[in-house]
Amino acid sequence: MIRVIDDEGKMLGVFQVVDAVKMAYEKGLDLIEIAPDANPPTCKMMDFGKYKYQLKKKAAESKKKQTVITVKEIQFRPNTDQHDVDFKVRHIQEFLQEGNKCRIIVTFRGREVTHADLGRALLNKIIATLGDTCVIEQAPLIEGKKMSMLVAPAASKPAAKAPKSAPKSMGLAQQGAGPGTVAVGTSASTGDIKK
Repeated sequence: MIRVIDDEGKMLGVFQVVDAVKMAYEKGLDLIEIAPDANPPTCKMMDFGKYKYQLKKKAAESKKKQTVITVKEIQFRPNTDQHDVDFKVRHIQEFLQEGNKCRIIVTFRGREVTHADLGRALLNKIIATLGDTCVIEQAPLIEGKKMSMLVAPAASKPAAKAPKSAPKSMGLAQQGAGPGTVAVGTSASTGDIKK
């Protein structure tokens, strides 16, 4: 004995399995068991192919609404010139405006790793330039010869804040090395690090 529901959702009653299958066959539908644990088990008459198609369509629609967040990577060196830093920071801002996360990596070569403070200062300068457009998900962390930090877009409308932050980054590039900034580079003749 099974409880039968028709294709319009109306309860038809309790029937023998053979009778329920015959009723579904006469309507050109399939008999699908939807609640096997119920007493008596509940079955519904429906077009199973159409049902599977609708499930597939719902899954595709919900997948379309999903936003895929990717993690982009930008690499720096401790002695990267200011213009290159500004150029890469603009790329980071673009990634954040698109809704992607960005991993900022400072790579050390040879004995540069002993001057991890230069890499940390560079990451702090990048954070100051980005301002309110980002949230730091992973603080600067040194792993081997790489120091990395993960930033994500700010929770509140990053697209609305983007125009406000663009002049800020342009202002830093035009100001050059002011009293609060540290310019890091190498001298062409001696190869020494200058501050």
